[in-house]
Amino acid sequence: MSDHLVTVVGGGLAGCEAAYRLARRGISVLLCEMRPGKGTPAHSTGDLAELVCSNSLGADLPSSSAGILKQELRMLDSLIMKCADGAKIPAGKALAVDRSVFSRLVSESLENCGNVRIVRDEACRIPDGAAIIAAGPLMSGSIADKLREMVGGYLSFFDAAAPIVTFESIDMTRAYRADRYGVGGGGDYINCPMGRERYEAFHRELSSAERADLHDFDLRAEYFEGCLPIEVMACRGVDTMRFGPMRPVGLPDPATGRTPYAVVQLRRDNADGTLYNMVGFQTNLKWPEQDRVFRMIPALERAEFARRGVMHRNSFVCAPAALDEYLRPLRGGVTARRDLFLAGQITGVEGYVESAAMGLAAAIFAEAEITGRNKPRFPETTAIGSLLRYLREAEPAAFRPMNVNLGIFPKLETVKLSETGRKKRMSKPERAVMYAERSREDMERFLQTNSLVI
Repeated sequence: MSDHLVTVVGGGLAGCEAAYRLARRGISVLLCEMRPGKGTPAHSTGDLAELVCSNSLGADLPSSSAGILKQELRMLDSLIMKCADGAKIPAGKALAVDRSVFSRLVSESLENCGNVRIVRDEACRIPDGAAIIAAGPLMSGSIADKLREMVGGYLSFFDAAAPIVTFESIDMTRAYRADRYGVGGGGDYINCPMGRERYEAFHRELSSAERADLHDFDLRAEYFEGCLPIEVMACRGVDTMRFGPMRPVGLPDPATGRTPYAVVQLRRDNADGTLYNMVGFQTNLKWPEQDRVFRMIPALERAEFARRGVMHRNSFVCAPAALDEYLRPLRGGVTARRDLFLAGQITGVEGYVESAAMGLAAAIFAEAEITGRNKPRFPETTAIGSLLRYLREAEPAAFRPMNVNLGIFPKLETVKLSETGRKKRMSKPERAVMYAERSREDMERFLQTNSLVI
């Protein structure tokens, strides 16, 4: 064990990523996780790095912003990416994992890492000495209150998880396997088509279905637009779902050769293929209502729910006002503690991989602080650098959690000459490839310049 010690609070993706990075750099880590002794409204196990809302970590193609971020994390020897790749299950263009296998791989990696000690106990205060707070958006009230006192400007929004059904309960005579536009692993998704009459009846029932109480959640909090409950989406208009998770484009029914009016996609949730996630169907309906309404989907009339949808509160700080450029809390515009860092979704990023990226960044900053080195600054041309810049420069009054996307990257020249010699704007995949190439080159230089390669 080294002379340096960092306490990491939270055993989610960000905390595990941070602990692993520090330990691999020869720094001792005390990793505190309150589960299973104290649970949350969303978690169901005491596993490290438990995936709650979905088993998908998003797109894994270089022609996507999410793929660019994954590329960078792999270059940084990310624990989360190594375990995700080891627990991968078919999901077309996305990186989806078997949840149990994924958590087990993360846990084993940390348990077998000589510089990490895991303590299963609630952290009721902000630790003294070097620390990373990666307690997640469902952190316990004790440490949340302490953090609120330190930074103020706390915000929250509701997030929701989708139901999971058993494969054997899906009526495959009324469903078909296909990936959108035929791109993927050869039918990784099960598609449940709906005609117009059934869809409109489904929409009416979903819009008026009874929702679960929000308990002690702040009723004035806002939903995150990237993870709207399906019933909220339905209330926004009869066609809203058909332009969202029930979009049928690129999914012709092989039985008819025609594109259905609407389609519900199911994505494999475990390696055995016995469980399937209802893609985009995160919900806060009461459980009997979920049974009644979701069984209106023709292929799911006899659906057996291995897990019903749930809603929970996600909390985050207003990063532009509450954090400095190295993810350290501010008090009155001044860094409150030089050796205290925040990580994960509480920093104001949204998504599993984005949260892990902030855990890794916080670990890199913490290592530099405790070893007396200059803290590196990620190039803004990288996905990680772009996310950090967003947290630093966004307008505080309008701040909302952010997924990685090409809109937060510094712009590139994205026009080309057509065959006729006229300028033509590149397609989104073409632009993404250019962004990915620039990111990889700049990240390679960044790693070498700052001696960050493990």
